[in-house]
Amino acid sequence: MNSPWDYNTAFSRNIGWVTEQEQQALKAKRVAIAGMGGVGGSHLLTLARLGIGAFNIADFDNFEVCNFNRQRGATVSHLGKAKVDALADMALDINPELDIKRYPEGVTDANLPEFFTGVDVYVDGLDFFAFKARGAVFAACHELGIPAVTAAPLGMGTALLSFMPGGMSFDDYFQWEGCSETEQALRFLLGLAPSGLHGRYLVDASRIDLAGKKGPSTAMGCELCAGVTATEVLKILLKRGRVYPAPYAQQFDAFTNRFKRTWLPGGNRNPIQKLKLLLARKRLSPFLPSQLPTT
Repeated sequence: MNSPWDYNTAFSRNIGWVTEQEQQALKAKRVAIAGMGGVGGSHLLTLARLGIGAFNIADFDNFEVCNFNRQRGATVSHLGKAKVDALADMALDINPELDIKRYPEGVTDANLPEFFTGVDVYVDGLDFFAFKARGAVFAACHELGIPAVTAAPLGMGTALLSFMPGGMSFDDYFQWEGCSETEQALRFLLGLAPSGLHGRYLVDASRIDLAGKKGPSTAMGCELCAGVTATEVLKILLKRGRVYPAPYAQQFDAFTNRFKRTWLPGGNRNPIQKLKLLLARKRLSPFLPSQLPTT
């Protein structure tokens, strides 16, 4: 017969890397995650295993077969099921005492105030192309003074950016205002990873379909995102370990065996970054809409 579930026993193997007091502090924290797909689902389950005690999670989508290569909750038994429900059930299987608030309509202007109530850290799990929602969420975090972390699965690696209260905002870093969605995609991609480690082994650039809002991805990238993000969240919540907020960006690529930390004053306004954006537009021009600006 299985022994009764117990929080202290379930997460006892975390002790050593965190103290018993820190583990109890993590139990009392609430993390908000918008998006339960490739990275969001992995974020939730990794943070649940860290012992975080409460979550607000949002996603309006259901699982499809095209999700199977990378999304933690994508299984045959979950086909057609709401992502927010499937991942909540998986998290509750890890910690049945979790306090999970579900937002099956996704994040909207109407529910953002409630979504961020009592939240200690926001973790970005939105689809890469969810520009409007992402902009609104990060603007709310900046206004409310909530630390916000985003990690992108790029190739077989990950890029990490953190935005801290009182520091550089998401809007100031990425400079999306007045841009088309395709230009926003380019600025988001290059802003996340100014060093571009992943671009060195892309074998088919035609699979990057910015107009169609599709791109290649790997499970390895998503799982690496979850690992580095959970570590960043731990440092923020426990106030232990150095956090490098924007305009710093960090990228680790497992395929090239390289790590790079960049400092980009001015974000996408930086002169060097403007040159990189120009070169990226030219490189991807055969696959981009004709109306994309070239300057």
